[in-house]
Amino acid sequence: MSPKPDLTLRYMTLADVPQVTAIDRLSFDLPWSERSYAYEINESEHSFMVVLEASRELPIAGWRRLLGLNGGTRIERRIVGYGGLWNIGPEAHISTIAVHPQARGRGWGEVLLLAMMRRALALRAVEVVLEVRVSNERAQNLYRKHHFRTVGVKQGYYRNNDEDAYDMRLNIENAAARQQIEASYQALYEQHGFHDSYTRHKPPG
Repeated sequence: MSPKPDLTLRYMTLADVPQVTAIDRLSFDLPWSERSYAYEINESEHSFMVVLEASRELPIAGWRRLLGLNGGTRIERRIVGYGGLWNIGPEAHISTIAVHPQARGRGWGEVLLLAMMRRALALRAVEVVLEVRVSNERAQNLYRKHHFRTVGVKQGYYRNNDEDAYDMRLNIENAAARQQIEASYQALYEQHGFHDSYTRHKPPG
């Protein structure tokens, strides 16, 4: 059995973009370009991009192992998921969220979602909003689990096939909603044991 990876939530950097766009292309019919991610990271004043990085210690094979370099092990790091949050006025908008297909089913998408919801609290947003395909019931179930409600339908929102999108929203202005987010985040933190430099620190620069 492979060792359980160490997970880290952190702000997305330019160095992450190749891995992020690879996951994006595997996840969506309309992926963002590398230029779009670069803009969100370096130029936008409203973006709070996040990645979930998994690292694990692996044995070194071949001549490196024979020479005893690095104690016979190496650290493998890879991006397994990412998300994007826009903060515009009182609204925190989840612009994108995805987990690598090979890393799904482990609750890591939920970790990313709660991280962005917690970041929205720190930004003093009044409401968290997102769009989701009407056919994507799995994602809708996750959002409803965390008390998002459908407030409308955006007709033909997705350009590749004119599919409609549900407009889903969560008011986080009241104390009960904020407490629920913190409790859900803490439960995931205890379950996955991730390191968090995304919600616990301001963005670099």
